[in-house]
Parts: sequence; C-alpha cells; structure tokens
Amino acid sequence: MVDNISKVYDPTEVEQKWYKIWEESGLFKPEEDSAKLSFTIVIPPPNVTGSLHMGHALNNSIQDLLIRYKRMNGFNALWIPGTDHAGIATQNVVERELKKEGKTKDDLGREKFIAKVWEWKKEYGGRITQQLRRLGASCDWSRERFTMDEGLSKAVRRHFVQLYNEGLIYRGKRIINWCPRCQTALSDIEVEHENKKSHLWHLKYGPLIVATTRPETMLGDTAVAVKPHDERYKHLWEKTIELPLVGRQIPIIKDDFVDIAFGTGAVKVTPAHDPNDYEMGQRHNLPMINVLTPDGKITLQEFSAEGKEKLKELEGLDRFKARERIVQRLEEQGLLVKIENYETSIGHCYRCKTIIEPYLSDQWFVRVGPLAEKGVAAVEEGQIKFVPDRWTKVYLQWMTNLRDWCISRQLWWGHQIPAYYCKSEIRNPKSEINSKSEIQNTKLCEEIIVSETKPEKCPKCGGTEIVQDPDVFDTWFSSALWPFSTLGWPDETPDLKTFYPTDVLVTSYDIISFWVARMIMAGLHFMKQEPFHTVYIHGLVKDIHGKKMSKSWGNVIDPLEVINKAGADALRFAFLSLIAGQGQDVKLSEDRITEARNFANKIWNASRFVLMNTPSSFLPLIKGENVERSETSGGETLADQWILARLNQTIADVSRNIETYEFGQAAHQLYDFIWGDFCDWYIEMSKSDLYSDDKKRKEQAIKVLIYVLEKTLRLLHPFMPFITEEIWQTLLSTNLLSTDDKMPCLPARRPVWAGRNKRIETINDQKPFLMKQAWPTVEKQKESESLAAVEYLKALITAIRNIKANYSLQTKEVDLVLCPSVKEKAYLLAGQGYIKQLAKVAKIEIVDTIETPKQSSSLIVGETQGFVPLKGLIDVEKETARLKKEQDNVVGSLERLKQLLVSPDFLAKAPPEAVAKQKVAQQELEDKLKIVSARMKELSSSFYLFI
Repeated sequence: MVDNISKVYDPTEVEQKWYKIWEESGLFKPEEDSAKLSFTIVIPPPNVTGSLHMGHALNNSIQDLLIRYKRMNGFNALWIPGTDHAGIATQNVVERELKKEGKTKDDLGREKFIAKVWEWKKEYGGRITQQLRRLGASCDWSRERFTMDEGLSKAVRRHFVQLYNEGLIYRGKRIINWCPRCQTALSDIEVEHENKKSHLWHLKYGPLIVATTRPETMLGDTAVAVKPHDERYKHLWEKTIELPLVGRQIPIIKDDFVDIAFGTGAVKVTPAHDPNDYEMGQRHNLPMINVLTPDGKITLQEFSAEGKEKLKELEGLDRFKARERIVQRLEEQGLLVKIENYETSIGHCYRCKTIIEPYLSDQWFVRVGPLAEKGVAAVEEGQIKFVPDRWTKVYLQWMTNLRDWCISRQLWWGHQIPAYYCKSEIRNPKSEINSKSEIQNTKLCEEIIVSETKPEKCPKCGGTEIVQDPDVFDTWFSSALWPFSTLGWPDETPDLKTFYPTDVLVTSYDIISFWVARMIMAGLHFMKQEPFHTVYIHGLVKDIHGKKMSKSWGNVIDPLEVINKAGADALRFAFLSLIAGQGQDVKLSEDRITEARNFANKIWNASRFVLMNTPSSFLPLIKGENVERSETSGGETLADQWILARLNQTIADVSRNIETYEFGQAAHQLYDFIWGDFCDWYIEMSKSDLYSDDKKRKEQAIKVLIYVLEKTLRLLHPFMPFITEEIWQTLLSTNLLSTDDKMPCLPARRPVWAGRNKRIETINDQKPFLMKQAWPTVEKQKESESLAAVEYLKALITAIRNIKANYSLQTKEVDLVLCPSVKEKAYLLAGQGYIKQLAKVAKIEIVDTIETPKQSSSLIVGETQGFVPLKGLIDVEKETARLKKEQDNVVGSLERLKQLLVSPDFLAKAPPEAVAKQKVAQQELEDKLKIVSARMKELSSSFYLFI
C-alpha cells in the first residue's frame, strides 16, 4: 500500500491542490438556517495596498486555528474576510505611480484620480487575499467585504448622520495634528512620538526671557503667560510687551498651566500652533494667528501690511529653514540669550514619518466621552474580556480622558463626508435696501446639511446650489463598524441576526486604541451589544534577538518565500508553537521554521510507515462489520494501552489549551505526543508485532496505529491543515477508514473493534473532508496503569542507551542486572520485551539484592537499581586514555573561554548577544567535563546514573 503515498512530502503541490478543492467545495461557508450555535470571527482587514507579512501570517494562523477547531466542534462557523481602503496609504501609492508619469493628482482632478485609484484596486487590491489563501485561511470568501463597497459605504453614512443628529458629532476650528507631507489631519493615535535631541532657545521678550523648542512659531505669538502668584513677575501682570521681530503688542497673562520649573517660568503663547496654548487662548480670549501653510511653509496672510513688510524674507520659507533664519535675526538683534541642548518628544505622521504640526483648522469631531463610558463599563463588568488580562489595563487607561476624535481627512480617496453646504445667495438682512451695490445686499447661505443622500434643495433658504464637504473620513471611522457592517448593517439581514455579536477578535496590541476601542464603542452604541466577547491580543513578530523586522537591518523573513520553500503548515506551526501565554512578542527564526518543516516530514514518514506495513490482504478485515475487540484475550498490548491513554490525555490537554487561548502549549503537547510518544516510542514498540508471523498480533498493531494516527490527524488539523487533509484522504482512499452503508465513516471510540461505527459528516453528498470531521472527544475511563509502566520503561531504556552511547556500544547487545521494587518488577516483567528490542539487551537478570562490580556502569531509575556489565565489551586501558585526552581538551577550551569572559576589552566591544553566546558555550563545556570525569570514574569503580 506504500504506492498510495509518495516517498517525499511536497507541500507546494499538496497545499495548492487542497485549498482549491476546499474553496470550490464551499467548505468555508456556514450552513444556512442551521440550528447549531454560531461562532464568528471577523478578520482584521489588511490594507488593500498590502502584501502578506509575518504579522499577517501570525494573526491569521491563530484565527484559522480557532475557526477550524470550532467548525470541528459542531459550531456553525463563519470567518469574514475583507480589506481596508487605507485612505492615506492607498492615495500615496497611486500618487507615486502618477509621479512616475510626471503627473500629480491635481493634474487629473478629483473624479479622475478616484477612478484611477479604483483601477489600481481592481488590479492589485486582491493580492493579499490571494496570499492569505496560500496560508490556508478558511475564510468564507463569498462574504468578502471592502470598506468602500456600497454596503459598507451606506453603513458609514448612517454612522455619521446618526451621531450628528444625536449631538455626538460637530464641526469646529480646533488645534489638530497636521501632516505637511500628506496635507491632512491626523488623530492623536495616528501620531508616533519619538524622543529626539533638539534645542531650547531662550529669547528676550522685552523685560522677560522665554524658552521655546520651536522659534518659528513666535510669529504667531499673541501673549506671554506666567504662573499666578509668581511674585517675580508681579510688576508685569496685565501689561503688554512688544513681540520681537514682529512689533505686535501682546499681553502678559496669568495661567495655571505654566510650569515654573520650565525655562524662566514665562512661556510664549501661540494659540494657533500648540494644543496647550490653544486652551490658554480660549480661556483668555486671545487672537489666533496662523503662520504656516498646509505644506509647512511660512505665511504672513494674517499679518498687517507693516508686519508683512518687516518679515517678507520669511514668506514661503520651509518651517525649518525659517527657524534658522529667525534665530539668526534674533541673534543679530541681541535677543537670543542662550541655546540649550534639550531632548523632547516629537510627533511624526504614522504613514510618511514627517514631523507633524499642531495646526488650527476646521474639522469634524466625535464627542467620544459618552461613547467611551459605555466602552469602559462593558470591560469592567465582564461583557468583554481581554486575553491576556494585562491588556485590560492598557485599554481602560486609554479610554480615560479621551480628547474628541478628529474624523475628517483632507484626502480624495475615502468615504466623502455626507455633509453639504448651501452656496445659494440670500439677501443680507443687515444691508441697506437702497444700496447702490446689489453684491452688498446678498450673502451665501452656508447652511450645513447632514444627510445620507445629497439634498435637492436647502431646507433653510430653498436654494439648490449645494456642494458636498470635500473631506473624507478617517479610515478608522469606517473600520469601527466592521463587526456589524460586514453582516449587512444598517439593514436587518439574516447574517446580522445569526452571526452578531461575533465571538473572538484576534489582533495585536499596537491597534488596541486605533481599532479595538472604537469597535467596542460603535458596537455598543449602534447594536446595543458588545461586538465580541473576547479580544485575544498577540505580540508582534520579531527576529530571534527580539529586534523588529526591518529591511534596513536585513532581518526580514518573507512569509511567501517560507511557504514556497517549507510549506504553509510549517510556517503556521512554527508561529503557533512560539506563542507564549502572556502575549509576548514572537521571536521567529529560520531554525524554528526548519524544525516545523522537519515535524511535517516526521508526520508524513510515520503515516507512510503505517501504510507500508498494512498489507492488502488486511483490508477486508479493517472494513468488516464483525471485527470486535476481545475483552478476555488480552488483545491490547501494554504499548497499545499506553498510547491510547496518552492519546486520551493529549485530546484533553490540547482541547483545554485551545479553549483557554494557550495555543503555544497546545502546539507543544501535539508535538511531544506525535514526535515523541507516537513516532519515537509507540511505532518502535509496535514493530515486533508488525513483523510477527502471528496474524492476530499484526492485526492488533495495525488497528491501533491507524486509530491513533487518524485521531491525531484530527487534533493536528487546525494547526497544519494541508498535510493532515492529504494523509487523511490517503487513508480514506485506501479504505483504511471503515465504511457503513457505502458512506465513509470512522470508529466512534476505539478502532474498528469498538463496535458500531459513526458516520462521517458529509458535504452535500460529496466526499468527506477532514476539516468537517468531529473533534476527538475524551473517553471517560479509569487512569491506565500503563501510563506509569511505560514511562518507567522509557526511562530505563533511555538510561541503557545513554550508557551504551558513552562507550560506543550502540550496535552491540549488552546484559542487564536489575533490582526493582515490587511495583516496578511488575512493569519489568510486562515490558522486558520492549527493553530487549529497543535497547538491544541480550539478557535481563532480576535480583532481590544488588552489588555492582567493577568495570560496570550503574543506573538508578525510580526505585530500581541496576548495572550494565562492561567487562569484555571495552578495552579499559584504551578507553581511559581516550577519555583523559578528551578531558584535557575540554579543560583547555574551558580555561581559554573563562579568560575571554573576564577580558575588559572583549566585554567592552562585544555585543550583548555575543557575550551571552560565549556564556552558553562555557556552561556546555562545564557540563561536558562533568560527563567525561564521571565516565573515567566508572572505569575504576562503579558509578550510578540516576534517571
């Protein structure tokens, strides 16, 4: 039967074949009108501009594990895929393409530019969803959504209009974060702060000295503030001074915001270019003078004619060039007191990394206070749980004292704000009826109309000259609706009724504030229910040294290259096995991927071994209806009992750890069971039966092998879906899975001997698939004594193998003398055949008392003492000389390494990871020295090896 499975596993061929079959068979779709409990996940929508990176691969491996696990557990499972229109990012990509043609978006105009973006989206936008398919993501692609498709656009318009009508959205002129490169507003969380070395300039303002990190903004100063009750400046309270360079008279005000410890305790106030100054300006009714253009150049538009003349050389200068020139002019006039080195936190645009400017601008804002209160309560009252729990505190801290959310962006690509302005002319009530100029008798209506559709006429004046606000929404404004807009909201749809609220959100910690918090607020407000009950937070993907992956550092691992080389299953399992319980960052390396690929090969080879040792003549027996387990004949061997008990334990452990989001633990338990228990031990133990002339022994071994393999494939499927489906289908195609009523089925509990078989669930009368099989259940049974017995035998066999390896006796048979306890004697008698077979032991002598002779190697396993006689097997003199030479070499290497690790020159110049590596090497040499010394002692006396 070995012809049914190839000698070498080829993941590329297998993975592409099965994904196509799964998708075309509709296996990712939930059932219609199902009575099953639903389980829903919405994918964190990747940017339409994106391609698969390791963060996506980790995130979607976790989601796919969950959805496949729940599907196999009988849930009506839905995983909704989709992409985000990514306003700034997508517009920047298309603008760069235009630049190659020597064009700008303004050359095309808004309508044609947007059409160009849609063309780009059509050509390239599906790239990442195709790459997710390569990973094995079992999303329902028939429900794929895009944040700017018609249904979601309708939801966004409803979102805005409803909040506006409820008084939770307003338009106002306020200080916002402004990117001069992208020329758009940014919300607070779209600004990345970085500590940078800068300067603090101390400037003379009349009798005062003020300190600033941004001298160019002094052109917009409208006051100097001091702390109330700061007696140093009492004589200047309520007086005015002349603003240097400009000549404008500005007041000296008192405000509690001032920090006496900063600079001189007197601060310049620029209400149009600093958020704190803006608040002071509001409190003291100060003028707000803008001195920057949207692209970060100096403008004197709001200055008097005299001011423009004085400062005309600064007009149009870049803000940083202007800073240099202003400092130069202040120094020339003797107004620069000193310059201090100063480290400050500088905000950058999260997309283009340009230094942002606090900027006074008309924008749309959401009053988040009332929405945040509900979001806080939902988490504090346990409606929504963060896993790991430590992220609860992060979320709650961010949700406290939120500033209103600026939701308008000065872009063309995105959801255009459904607010309209009436530009119809109406009579000016303040004008004189007999005015000679008709222009003086009229003005523009400027009524703001917020509506889901464009109004035909103004409700105030009846005019028809109506234009839409040119701005678009912040991308996160539409993404906040994702858990329910993807299900059809604001319409009442069957999907919305069935699959909302969703169940688990899987995301990384870096977008808790960007996205998670806003979805919670939106879901609670519009749906009156939390959008999900659990937020699973995973870490970021780093390299093996904990560094962020970056092209500039050369440490990026391309997931598609890994998939092409090692397979998606290997990448998925590498990720899932690296997940730690508290959501720490995942440190990925090529070595871990290779280990996972080797694991896939191990599974493949074990399956091939089972098939290779199942003769065709055995098939009718496997398929038969009358093959029953004999309860009295002792059909199950000790090894059979043990592997079935370990399988039962593994089912319980893996199920529990998936349910509690301990995915790394679950992966390790599967790895240990498959590689260790099943492959390294049980298959080896079963060989004596497989190769036996006793037909019953052979049949028994094959039954257990097939049963354990099939159950293991089910357990492993959510982790490694492709290889498990391929092997399972091979078992099915060779009729190794029993049939009943001509429908493929599997044993309900034990192998075929367990009695009546359980039908496999089928899809529309098509062939069955592993991904639709029931998750293995834990059998209720007494704790098997076989567990303790075989663990004891494994430890004993390992001890004997170690002794033989120490003396290069792996290929030779040895004798064994053992003195066990009563309990362990029973284990020995039941398992001595395994000891002889797996440790190559010729004779086992069991004694009541023991005295270890010279030239023997002793061992202690549990309560058993014993030894392996070495006399006649080794040349003691020759072996002693060899060990002495090895000991000398180790001592010499160890001494050199110790000297290196105390060398001041090495410790000063070597990177930390190099020092750590040498310390590990030192420990390895010390361990090796102990082993060599112990072996030398064995040759002159007896030495106990404790297990």
